Amino acid sequence: MTHLRFALAQIDTCVGDLDGNADKIMHYAHLAAHEGARVVIFPEMTLTGYPIEDLALRRTFRKAAWDKANWLATELEADGLGDLYVAVGTVGTDHASDKPRNRMVVLHDGMVWAGYDKHFLPNYGVFDEFRIFAAGDRTVVLDIDGVRIGVAICEDIWQDGGPVARLADEHIDVLMTMNGSPYEEGKTHTRYDLAVRRAAEVGAPMIYVNQVGGQDDLVFDGGSFVVDRDGTLLERSPMFMEHLGLFDLDTDAEHQTTGDIADLPDPDEEVYTACVLGLKDYMAKNRFSGVCLGLSGGIDSALVAAMAADACGGRNVHGISMPSMYSSIGSKDDAADLAANIGAHYDVQPIEPMFNVYQGQLKLEGVAAENLQARIRGVIVMAYSNSLGLLAVATGNKSELACGYSTIYGDAVGGYAPIKDLLKTRVWELSRWRNRAAAAGVGIGGLRIVGNENGDAGTPLPGGVMIPVSSIEKAPSAELRPGQKDSDSLPEYELLDKVLAAYIEHAHGRADLLADGFDEKTVDTVMRLVDRAEWKRRQYPLGPKVTALAFGRDRRLPVTNAFRE
Repeated sequence: MTHLRFALAQIDTCVGDLDGNADKIMHYAHLAAHEGARVVIFPEMTLTGYPIEDLALRRTFRKAAWDKANWLATELEADGLGDLYVAVGTVGTDHASDKPRNRMVVLHDGMVWAGYDKHFLPNYGVFDEFRIFAAGDRTVVLDIDGVRIGVAICEDIWQDGGPVARLADEHIDVLMTMNGSPYEEGKTHTRYDLAVRRAAEVGAPMIYVNQVGGQDDLVFDGGSFVVDRDGTLLERSPMFMEHLGLFDLDTDAEHQTTGDIADLPDPDEEVYTACVLGLKDYMAKNRFSGVCLGLSGGIDSALVAAMAADACGGRNVHGISMPSMYSSIGSKDDAADLAANIGAHYDVQPIEPMFNVYQGQLKLEGVAAENLQARIRGVIVMAYSNSLGLLAVATGNKSELACGYSTIYGDAVGGYAPIKDLLKTRVWELSRWRNRAAAAGVGIGGLRIVGNENGDAGTPLPGGVMIPVSSIEKAPSAELRPGQKDSDSLPEYELLDKVLAAYIEHAHGRADLLADGFDEKTVDTVMRLVDRAEWKRRQYPLGPKVTALAFGRDRRLPVTNAFRE
């Protein structure tokens, strides 16, 4: 009978930061050894960060990464961890083609003890690996203390055939996989179902270690887990946090012992947390300590401000009210209340004097005059960003981006767009959730997230309310002309979002949308708006991908699109 303890090191890495990533690997290797682990496995491309994209093509970077892997092996031994088997991801080189490889290395006894190269290189959705890497072509079975460990990297388990199918004939005791699987709604269950199939295929438990943290417009949710050969969930790490999970393998047992299984968050909490983590890590990895944004009193800017407060603390949020002659008293009050709730800096910069100066020279009318207001606000936001060293965040949602209902160089300015992948109806849902969470004691910065693994409840919210209820309940309006409502230019959001979900996320064409039961006028209006706005979307800031199909990362249509069927 053989017992082997595995540690699942779910960590947040930074692309290109070889020193910082190596230090974190060392830290978690020590924690794993302290917990009695014999093997510790890290996420995909741990040492280099993931995805490294074209950085992999730089020979000097590949050499530096390989030198750092050797240093890490030596340092582990020097620290008394030479007996530990440490599986980390990095970039290697196919010397025949001089192309990079997505590689797993196992560090042991002061050296790179074993290696494995990823076979399947995804070239869909957010991935571009086929262009960058050379594919591996051999399976690897590690023998550690008599335990046969089959290994694979991420996409290798998503494709039928290949290394996992070949491992089914190798009589392995466990399948160990490292992953860099980005977050999207509903993917937790998809990964679990896949792991159940693969465990059954190889007739052994399967270990799935996933990356956590934000990297540009991707969010990695962690949620590492282990399933038994019969599909029983044996261990699950929490989502959105760094974590060291443990799994004890008994090679003689028919069924393995169940360990710690973290609860899955509420679906609204999950999406909200993903957006916050995306913003938090984007700030950290680009060295921003605070944000600035326009606070209109509307729901979009209110939700973005709430997310920013949860990401970096209310004191690091600079909200700017920029009322015009058309701004309602209620909107101005809601903006002030929101800023007070989250403890943000709050300035009022009226735009009417500047608008009058522009109009004195330009004499604009209609949409041009409306957009001028938004562009004046954009100038003010960027002035705060430049003068105070803050990250300007855009407040547009997916419904607006889809239909072009935003102003280039106006409300579209900024370096990051936290709700870019949320339809308007989802914005309302998440705002209601955040208020429910506030009432339940989740204060500002109280999310269970990278950096708050100890579960600090955060700064209490006055009255248990974060987002003013009136911001949630009132009819949305850009307030660029008297009595304006969004529904003047767009279908009601309840209907619009259903059409958008079908057209964008499910790729339904005109005939499909009519068959779905949508009326012809609405279908034609929405399709026309979406297709004509592609040029605008291409200029919009990055934002966290949280749905199956996000603008920019997943949906790439021609700017000029005359196809209407």
